[in-house]
Amino acid sequence: MPPLRGRRGRALRGAAVAAAIVCAYGAGLVSGSGSQRHAAVAGGGSVLDEAATQIGRRAAEPVGRGELDRAAIEGMLRGLGDEWAHYYPASEYDDVEGRLTGRYSGVGLWLGGSGGAADGGRVVVASVQPGTPAARAGVRAGDAVTAVGNEPVTGWDVSRVAEALRGRQGDAVELTVERDRRNKRFHLVRTPVPGGNVTVTDLQDHARLIRVGAFTRGTGRDVRAAVTGSSPPGRPTGGVLLDLRGNPGGLLDEAVETASAFLSGGPVVTYEPRGRPVQRRTVTTPGDARTPVVVLVDAGTASAAEIVAGSLRDRDRAVIVGSRTYGKGSVQEPIGLADGSVIELTVGRYRTPGGRSLDGVGIEPDVEVSADRPPGAAERRARTVLRGLSATLPGKD
Repeated sequence: MPPLRGRRGRALRGAAVAAAIVCAYGAGLVSGSGSQRHAAVAGGGSVLDEAATQIGRRAAEPVGRGELDRAAIEGMLRGLGDEWAHYYPASEYDDVEGRLTGRYSGVGLWLGGSGGAADGGRVVVASVQPGTPAARAGVRAGDAVTAVGNEPVTGWDVSRVAEALRGRQGDAVELTVERDRRNKRFHLVRTPVPGGNVTVTDLQDHARLIRVGAFTRGTGRDVRAAVTGSSPPGRPTGGVLLDLRGNPGGLLDEAVETASAFLSGGPVVTYEPRGRPVQRRTVTTPGDARTPVVVLVDAGTASAAEIVAGSLRDRDRAVIVGSRTYGKGSVQEPIGLADGSVIELTVGRYRTPGGRSLDGVGIEPDVEVSADRPPGAAERRARTVLRGLSATLPGKD
């Protein structure tokens, strides 16, 4: 697959560009397959053009054509009844792509929860990237965002909150969250945010904890390195604890590569775009199919993260521990417009290797740990399960 596109420059505007980007990002942000830039419709006009012209001429308050175009596009998308359909002006979509490739300055948060019934429709912190301003200040996964700067975020979606938190390196931003029914305010200074979302911790008995915060570029490679023992050195012969809690998703290719690190071959996920053949994604390169694996999940585990958990469970490769996942099983396709803006539409539903759709359902863990319990409780239970699996390996006492 070719690398992600960079900024959509003027040279690309108006051209038709086909791409092979396939993403699966939860919580209302980019999640799709492929991209195509369409030229503007020339000549003739339409009733929309006529309406925009009349509004521009006669409205009591001046309004620009760009504002009217955006309102019209967003209205059409709302008319679809597709909760994941979204419109991005060119600069906003460049920022989304930057998040997936690590080319941005911000505070180190991945956000989720917009529109979800589980959190009342509020934007919440899905995960905090280690070593970032948010991590150092003490922002936690599960915090509900209530304000950015002095502006309340009531009615904002995930992308708008994320945009407000990112900006020029060195600039400060105030973040207010609600935690345990109390507001907490953080003063954060934006820094370049590293693209890596994989942290690795060695555990007792030669086991290894691999935490994946999101599936950005290079995540699958980093997970495979941790599984094979090339980084850090030494194979995790005592098993792998793959922590996907609070992971909102990301690039589908990276999710497939991550699942492949634990499988010898065969299917990972399928989806059927409208009017096109079924897309079958299989193991990229054979991985370690023997070392015991436990996957930690929760309500913040969504989309591409659910693909990984669902594929490993359906292939009898892992035990799932935690609470039911988010349940986003739809695939969105970003379609570029002539001015560099992008619309995203749901084009299909993905299925696990066993043929199950997780959309609106999620994954029910094999070993359930109530979401009301502290995060450490689920991890302790997962470690116990991993020790039990490891003890069954040949050669173990």
